[in-house]
Amino acid sequence: MNEFELCPRFEKAVGLLSQRWTALILYQLMSGPQRFCTMTEKLGVNGKTLTERLKELEQQGFVIRAVYPETPVRIEYSLTEKGMALTPIMKEVEAWSKQWM
Repeated sequence: MNEFELCPRFEKAVGLLSQRWTALILYQLMSGPQRFCTMTEKLGVNGKTLTERLKELEQQGFVIRAVYPETPVRIEYSLTEKGMALTPIMKEVEAWSKQWM
């Protein structure tokens, strides 16, 4: 295989991370579990879009949704092991952006 030939898995990974808000949501969750309202505030994303992206990320195994039976009900989102495995990549993008953007 040519060194610069696109691997279908690489293309799928880039496609996932390039979906609107997805990389930012994953980056935000790297700091630990977060509530929905905190993420909407910090990211500036509307609730409908955040809900859609979190559901997709949960179905793909990147995010866990934890429901705490309190009054009112508390829901937190956090990264799975699969999601946390993206940390070195996100840190590299962060370092690159600080130097070049």
